[in-house]
Amino acid sequence: MANFGFSRLAVVAPYAPHWREARSAVGAPELLAAATQTATLAEAVSNCTLVVGTGTLTYRKPEQPVVALPELAPLVRRELDRGGRVGLVFGPENHGLSRDDLSYCHLLVEIPTDPQQPSMNLGQAVAVCLYELVTRAFLPGGITSAAVAEQAGDQAEERGPAAPSGDLELLAHLVEETMTATNYSPASMREANRHDLRLLLRRLAPTKRDTRRILGLFRRILWRMKRVPKGD
Repeated sequence: MANFGFSRLAVVAPYAPHWREARSAVGAPELLAAATQTATLAEAVSNCTLVVGTGTLTYRKPEQPVVALPELAPLVRRELDRGGRVGLVFGPENHGLSRDDLSYCHLLVEIPTDPQQPSMNLGQAVAVCLYELVTRAFLPGGITSAAVAEQAGDQAEERGPAAPSGDLELLAHLVEETMTATNYSPASMREANRHDLRLLLRRLAPTKRDTRRILGLFRRILWRMKRVPKGD
């Protein structure tokens, strides 16, 4: 991260001995000292409007749109130009991001690797991804042109800023509460419904204003339901 000029690091539920060792390593003490530590991925990406998961498709069936790494830069640039905030999520080396982790992601980016060796060292994966973003999205002559930036500005004016992940999670909880109140599905299906709902909201990509309106709608529905006596 320090090599390529990135400074905002969030670490989710780190293994304490390894995290302490990393914080004392030579290279980027300020970056590590300023890193935030969260208990959950949901908390770490709560203020991001575009969350990008990383991984390989060798042993995984994706449930969200998949983009090749060279195609990621213009998507990141457009989101930043419209005032959004982007989070790039990496999993542990031994098994990568889980299916539940990826349900918080709008996209899955795949690093092109040899099929005989799809797994990458975590540090190498981070370096490759950040190098691609820097060279294609941020440096002069990169893949993002003035025309793309202008188009992104038009889209932002038409639709408004995207809802951050935290707002989507709040909406998902409210929808789930309403589903439970209506006996929409048995308890055994609630975890699966919660997972699918996260994916649906990120696929729909509502704006912050639209999310507030939908929140108000479901709050009103739930309030009315709780006021109706049982049996009526």
